[in-house]
Amino acid sequence: MAVLIRNREIEEEIRSGVRARGLDRWDEVWEGIYVMPPFPNDEHQAIQTKLVTILQTTLGWDGSAEIRAGVNVSDRIDDWRANYRCPDVAAFLKGSKAENRGAFWFGGPDFAIEIVSPEDSSRDKLEFYAKVKVRELLIVDRAPWVLELYRLEADRLVLAGASSTGEAAAASGEVLRSTVVPLSFRLSGGGARPVIEVVHHDGTQRWRI
Repeated sequence: MAVLIRNREIEEEIRSGVRARGLDRWDEVWEGIYVMPPFPNDEHQAIQTKLVTILQTTLGWDGSAEIRAGVNVSDRIDDWRANYRCPDVAAFLKGSKAENRGAFWFGGPDFAIEIVSPEDSSRDKLEFYAKVKVRELLIVDRAPWVLELYRLEADRLVLAGASSTGEAAAASGEVLRSTVVPLSFRLSGGGARPVIEVVHHDGTQRWRI
């Protein structure tokens, strides 16, 4: 359950406590409203780390692409802290129009990933990500498990495809082929939870998360 706090003293007390414990690294500000998302659990962090490693390996270590495991992204330079989001994974490709301003990036990554946690607002970020020109966004949802690939079209991020398992797999278990990074994504069943399969477009590399 979300809580709206309009008492400045209580607000500062809570935010100070969060900062003191080092738990504010995932916080965001949505048009002046301070947002504290759920803390990522171990599974969330494992998926994030492996996806960052795959992107770094695929796009190279020569500095031609910048890969981040969480980064502040804003639509403004002045007073950027008034409006920013933090995708779980961000890939800025060579020639990206986004600018690295040190504490934040002005403009969105070419490819971003959001890993959904209970009661978070990953899909509510679509409008913002479209505004900062994220070219593709992959959403990894775990309740129920589904991958969704969104692609920027006419200033909107529209659903390009979804991959799931179980009874719905026949209809939506397609391979999600990125047009921004040389990777495809799909879910496959088995084990305690579905597996995220990632394959290089040339077929030479594949990973299971």
